[in-house]
Amino acid sequence: MLNGWVSAGRSRYWFSLGALLLAGGLARPAAAEIQGLSLVASLPAQDASAVFATHASGYVDRMFVVDQRGRIETLDLNLGSFGATPFLDIRTLIDDTAPEQGLLGLAFDPNFHNNGYFYVNYTYDPGPGLDRTRIDRFQVTNPGVDLTVDAATRSPVLEFEQDFRNHNGGWIGFSPTDNYLYIASGDGGSGNDPNNRAQSLNTLLGKMLRIDPSGDDFATDSIANYAIPQDNPFVGDSNARDEIWAYGLRNPWRDSFDRATGDLWIGDVGQEAREEINVQRDGQGGANFGWRLREGDIATPTGGVGGPEPPDHVGPAYDYPSNGVGDFGGNSTVGGYVYRGPDPDLQGLYFFGDSFPRQIWTFDPADPDGTVQNIESLFGTDLNALGTLVSFGEDREGNLYMLDLDGDIFRIDTDIPITLAGDYNGNGIVDAADYTVWQDSFGSTFDLEADGNGNGVIDAADYTVWQDNFGNTLPVGGSSLTIIPEPASLAWVVVGLGVLISSQRRGV
Repeated sequence: MLNGWVSAGRSRYWFSLGALLLAGGLARPAAAEIQGLSLVASLPAQDASAVFATHASGYVDRMFVVDQRGRIETLDLNLGSFGATPFLDIRTLIDDTAPEQGLLGLAFDPNFHNNGYFYVNYTYDPGPGLDRTRIDRFQVTNPGVDLTVDAATRSPVLEFEQDFRNHNGGWIGFSPTDNYLYIASGDGGSGNDPNNRAQSLNTLLGKMLRIDPSGDDFATDSIANYAIPQDNPFVGDSNARDEIWAYGLRNPWRDSFDRATGDLWIGDVGQEAREEINVQRDGQGGANFGWRLREGDIATPTGGVGGPEPPDHVGPAYDYPSNGVGDFGGNSTVGGYVYRGPDPDLQGLYFFGDSFPRQIWTFDPADPDGTVQNIESLFGTDLNALGTLVSFGEDREGNLYMLDLDGDIFRIDTDIPITLAGDYNGNGIVDAADYTVWQDSFGSTFDLEADGNGNGVIDAADYTVWQDNFGNTLPVGGSSLTIIPEPASLAWVVVGLGVLISSQRRGV
């Protein structure tokens, strides 16, 4: 029987799942189907720092891993190995001399399989004391095929200045419902937001921004190449930036869209008292998440900047103590994902964690406080290989991954086997029966069982996926992934990245 900890309001207590179910309680068997962790791969370079991983349409069984030092690597999930050369290398462009700087975000255009566009978020330094955040676009010549990108295809989209050298945020992502690009920015750094950026609407710092990179409302500006969605909440307000979608954020570290609902989940790193998870419901712009007046559900207790909830305040979906104590304390939150993978028992659960100490949790978004669980015990001894948690990731099928400070990428395994490329009927082998599935659904855009390359239509490319994988089978245990031994890590890499996460919290 699954037992664990839950919380009601802000009080946490031990529960017996069976007792709660018999009593009609709120608990659900959240992570009961978790079977463990699999080490998929480790970044090959000893100076690498993995901070994000995502997928792109057209690339079967591949993920793209963001290395903070300025590279994006392609990860073959079947082989458990990276490409011989980086997908993108922009180390000469970025400034990573401070622990929280560097290449921090990656997002593939919703129409990537046709236009080849993808976007990155990084910091650069045009001169002393002029640290800036930059969003650039690059273009793949043959989407779904090319494993390297010409850095010369770079074109600027947006940039803004940072006050200090921390709290850069760095996540970017496209909404699955409106196809606009969202950009998470920190408050500019230091402690207690000394310039009051997060509550000020005339700056892009401390915000969630929303832009349309397919347009250009700034024809005379060679750096700003985007349009403003006219339903952004502050459009037409002369005292506010039109790009703002939400505000009152301190240092949003790893965010995500629920691919089923379009809700935006934001992990915002706290300062001294509370860590918080915020949610912005699909299409509901204008939220004020409270910083610097509020830290989680309380008035900010340091720096003399705390105050009552502002009129437009949206409190956190969940917050917890910044004390690193017990199963529900931490020091630096890591936002995660609402699970939309193949296991029906985990559908709709939000996975997230903390870096110091490493913690892994889930909750039901309908009742975060009543259903939160620490699920570390469910991973068994597999968890011993996972170091300091840095980020979560999601592949094309919705399987979830965790990245640690050593540059290791782990998959969260459930009792539903991971899919095998070309196995269109799901029986664990790529054979003639899968060809029949492809043939029967050819041309379909709604019955996508045989959409092997993930481009939204059953076509000749999906036949190629089947042909290239013909005869492959899932080994016993349901995983097609090679388990690679965890490499030794250089001490200075771990220390440097440790500073990255901890300084996000402490603000100096």
